[in-house]
Amino acid sequence: MPDSLPAVSIVVPVYNEEQVLPALFEELERVAPALPQPVEFVFVDDGSTDGSGEILAGFRSQVAVVKVVELVVNAGQHPAVMAGLRAADGNVVVTLDADLQNPPSEIPKLVEKVREGYDVVAGWRRHRHDRLSRRLASWLMNRLVGATTGHHLHDYGCMLRAYSRPVVDAIKQCPERHTFLPVLANAFAKRVAEVEVSHAERSRGATKYSWSKLWRLNLDLLTGISTLPLHWVSLGGLFVALISLFFAVLLMVRRIIVGPEVEGVFTLFAILFFFIGAQIFATGLIAEYLTRIYDEVRRRPQYLIHRVVQHSPTAAGEGPSTPGSHYDRG
Repeated sequence: MPDSLPAVSIVVPVYNEEQVLPALFEELERVAPALPQPVEFVFVDDGSTDGSGEILAGFRSQVAVVKVVELVVNAGQHPAVMAGLRAADGNVVVTLDADLQNPPSEIPKLVEKVREGYDVVAGWRRHRHDRLSRRLASWLMNRLVGATTGHHLHDYGCMLRAYSRPVVDAIKQCPERHTFLPVLANAFAKRVAEVEVSHAERSRGATKYSWSKLWRLNLDLLTGISTLPLHWVSLGGLFVALISLFFAVLLMVRRIIVGPEVEGVFTLFAILFFFIGAQIFATGLIAEYLTRIYDEVRRRPQYLIHRVVQHSPTAAGEGPSTPGSHYDRG
C-alpha cells in the first residue's frame, strides 16, 4: 500500500452527540500516536439535529487526517458505519461508538491483533456497565446469532471492532440494504478473534436505543442474516401438527369409551386459539422476509451523502481548510 494512504482508519458514527464530542476528540488525539502511522479519523454525521455537525466540520487533528461524511438524513447506525467504511482508506479499519463507553485507548490492542494475521477482531465487553435487563437481552441475542450463523462470539453488540482491508473491500461490494455488519464481516473472514475491552457507563448524552428500537434491530438482525428462523417455524409447524393429530385421536378414543363431554369444548377453544396464534406468528415472520425482498427490489439507497469534509494534520492554531463536497447515493 502506498505511503500516502493511512495505515489505520478509525470510523465513528455520530448522531446527536455534541456533549461528548470534545472528550472523544481528546481521547482520539491521545491514542493516535500509539498506532501505526499514518492515521485517519472518519466521522459520519448521521443526520444530527443538534450541533454535532458543526463541531465535526470544525475539528482538525494534529496527528491524523480527518474526514467528516455528512448524511442528509438519519439513516441508522449500521448504514452510517457502512458509509464510513466506504470512505476509509486504511489498511486496518476500526469502528467505534461516539459515546465513549468503549474508550479509544483500547484500539491499539485490536489493531495489533489484526497485524498478527486476524481478519476480524471483535471487542468483548466482558464487564458491562449496563442495566441487568439489557445485559440479559444481549446475552440472549448473542446466543441466537451464534446458533443462526455458526460463529459463536461473546459480544456481537460491541461496536469496537477492527477489520483487515480485504474484509472491508468485500463488505463494500455487498449491495443489500438490510445487513448486520459484524455477521457480514465474519462471513468473509478466515480468522476471527475476540479481545476483552473495558466498558464504562455513559457519562454524557443519552442512549439512542429505546426498547422498541432494540426489538426492531434484533428482529432485523435475525431475519437479515439467515433463513434459519423460517426453518425453525417449519419444524414448529410440523411439531404442532403431530400434537394436534395425537390429540384428535385421543379425543376420538375418549368419546368412544366415555362419551361426549360438554365441558371439553372450552379445552378445544384453548387449543384452537393456540394454533391460531402460532399461524399468525408464522405468517408475520414470512411477511418480514417478504418486506426485505420488497425493499431490495426497490433498490433505494441506504443513505445520501450531503458532503465530505477533509482536513489534513495541522499544527495547533491553524484555521480550518475549505471543505470539499459531493453527493453519493450510498
